[in-house]
Amino acid sequence: MSHDEGHKILTHSLSGLPDWVSSQILCHINSLTKYEPTIGIMGKTGAGKSSLCNALFAGEVSLVSDVAACTREPLRLRLQVGERYMTLVDLPGVGESQNRDVEYAALYREQLPRLDLVLWLIKADDRALAVDEYFYHQVIGEAYRRKVLFIISQADKAEPTSGNGQLSTEQKQNISRKICLLHELFRPVHPVCAVSVRAKWGLRVMAERMIKCLPREASSPMVAHLRYPFRTQTIQEKARDDFGETVGAALDAVSALPLIPAPVRTVIRAVRDTVVSVVRAVWNFFF
Repeated sequence: MSHDEGHKILTHSLSGLPDWVSSQILCHINSLTKYEPTIGIMGKTGAGKSSLCNALFAGEVSLVSDVAACTREPLRLRLQVGERYMTLVDLPGVGESQNRDVEYAALYREQLPRLDLVLWLIKADDRALAVDEYFYHQVIGEAYRRKVLFIISQADKAEPTSGNGQLSTEQKQNISRKICLLHELFRPVHPVCAVSVRAKWGLRVMAERMIKCLPREASSPMVAHLRYPFRTQTIQEKARDDFGETVGAALDAVSALPLIPAPVRTVIRAVRDTVVSVVRAVWNFFF
C-alpha cells in the first residue's frame, strides 16, 4: 500500500465536488502530510533533556543552529526519518543565572509562538521551584499555557533511592506527591507526567499525553518520529482522528466562504462526513 494509492482513494472520494474545491482539499492534505512539528524542551542543567529525547524520538540528527554563534538563539536540532522532519528546540533552563533570566524571558516570548509544544522537565529531586513558578506565570502566561507539558524527569532519583534500577512503591508515592505539588504551583492545562529513562518507566504514558497536547496538524507527523514501542494504538488512533478532523475543518472553511453558490455548499456538506471517514481510513498510506 503506497502514498499514491492513498491519494487515488482520496481523489475518488472528492470526485463529486467542483474541481476547485477538491484541488484545494488535496492541497491541504498534502501540506498536512509534510508538516514539520517543532517541540521545545526546557529544564535546568542535568534535567535529562538529551536522554529523554533519545529515548522517545528516532531519526538522523542534524544541527540547525550553532549556539556559539549567537547566544540569543537556542540550540535547534532537526530530526529526519525517511522524508519526514521535526525540530527540537533546546530552550535554556531558568533560574541558573539571574542576569540571563531577563534575556531568556525575551527569548521565550520570541520562541513560544513558533513551537507546537514545550516539554518542561523538572527533576524528581529538584526542590528549588520558585523561579520556575515565577517564569511560568509571568513569561509563559495565559496565552501559551496550553503549549506546556510538565514532566517530572529522572523519577528513579526520587527519595528513597534504591539504586537497583526499578522504582520502589515509596518512590512512586513520592512521585505522586510531587505531581500534586506541581499541579498546585503551576495549575497546568495538561496533566503532569513522570518518567525515568533509566528505569524505562512512564515513557509510553508520556508519549500518549504528548500526542494529545499537540495541535491537530502536528500529531500525525509526530507519530512517524516516535520510536516503535511508543507508537501505541491509542497514539495512532488520536493521530488518525486529528488528520480526519483537520480535513473536515478545511471542508467547513470552504463551505463557509461568503460567495460560494448555495448548490456547491450543499454538495460539500453532503460529502463532508464521507470524505473525513475516507481520510481516516487512508491515514496509514500517508503516515
